[in-house]
Amino acid sequence: MNIEAHHTDGLEACVVECWSCKGPASPRALFCSVCGAVQPPRPMDHFQRLGLMPGFDVDQGELERHYFGFQRRLHPDRFAARSAKEKLMSQQQAMALNEAYETLKEPLKRAAYLLKLKGRKADAEDSAKPADPALLMEQMEAREALMEADSAEQVQAILARTESDIAFAVDDLSQAFAAECLEGAAKLVMRLKYLMRLSDEARGRKSRMTRGTL
Repeated sequence: MNIEAHHTDGLEACVVECWSCKGPASPRALFCSVCGAVQPPRPMDHFQRLGLMPGFDVDQGELERHYFGFQRRLHPDRFAARSAKEKLMSQQQAMALNEAYETLKEPLKRAAYLLKLKGRKADAEDSAKPADPALLMEQMEAREALMEADSAEQVQAILARTESDIAFAVDDLSQAFAAECLEGAAKLVMRLKYLMRLSDEARGRKSRMTRGTL
C-alpha cells in the first residue's frame, strides 16, 4: 500500500510546485516525483501527514509502520551528499512527522487534537470554563486518599483503580467520537487528564515509599 496516498482529504487533488525543478508535486509527497528532491513539509493535519484516516481509534501498529517508514526515508545518511537546503528540508519533514506521531500515539493528546480539528477546545487548565464540579470532587477525594495512604500496598490499590478508570475513559472517548458527541468527548478529555495526573502522582508516591524517602 502506498502510505503517502492512504488519506488525502482532497490534498492529492492539489498540485504544488517543486522548489528544485519547478515541476508538479503532490503536497503530501516527501520527494518530487520528477527530480527526486526532498520537499518542504506542507500545511496539513497530523492524520494526513502520517497517511491515516482521521479518528480517535488509531491502529498503533499502522501508526508506527507509517511513521518509521517515513522516517527511514528521511535518515540523515541519505542526505550526506545533498545540498544544505535539502538537508534542512529533510530535518523539517522529520520534525513535522515527530510532532504528528507524538500527538497521535497517546489517547489524551490524540483526543484533544481531534477535538481541535473539529473546532472544539478541550483543556482542563482553561480557567475561562470551570471544570465539572463532580469531576473536581472525584479528584479531590482521590488525591486525599492518596495522601492518607501509609503503605505501598495502599498506594498500589489506588494506582490500580486509577489505571482501570483510565482504560474505561479511553473506551468512553472512542464511543463519544463515534457518536460525534463532542460535548461528551470534551468532558472525557478533562477527566482523562486528571486521571493521568493522579496516576503519575501515585507512581511517584509509591516509588518514594519503596525507597523509604517519605
